[in-house]
Amino acid sequence: MNAAAGNAGPWRRRVVDPVVRQLTQGVTPRKISLSVAVGTGLALFPILGTTTVLCIVVGVALGLNQPILQAMNALCTFIYFPFIYAFIRLGDAIAGPAAGRPDIRVVFALLPRHPAEFASRFGITALHAVLGWAVVAPVWIALVYACALPLLNRAARRFPRKPAAPPA
Repeated sequence: MNAAAGNAGPWRRRVVDPVVRQLTQGVTPRKISLSVAVGTGLALFPILGTTTVLCIVVGVALGLNQPILQAMNALCTFIYFPFIYAFIRLGDAIAGPAAGRPDIRVVFALLPRHPAEFASRFGITALHAVLGWAVVAPVWIALVYACALPLLNRAARRFPRKPAAPPA
């Protein structure tokens, strides 16, 4: 690692530099934009502990870039919980209010120790959150893609593709 890379901030090291490496290795801006958009959309899936596996499965199925998907998944951690609440509210608005409103302390106590009880008490609420996510996610992914693609097209022109190494 060179000294400049060691002094770069976490945003540059974890997001910008990997994307630039992908652009210079021939991954298209379209594919990177789609990886960013789908990664952020899947990262907001409202069932705790599922987003990493969801990103892996969908990424493999669509042939997307796994490091970028997982980086977007990690970056969305900061907005995850407010979105879960919003998805529950949207699901309630669509399907009618669920019987029990989860208390975050109860959720974190029940989910790992008593998943069956958690499902029976909060299953409908979780389904409402998934319904809310299912309504928002396609729009979210389309908007992120539409914003990311022009930026990555510009970056691709700025960082031209590296020529392939000659065969040995």
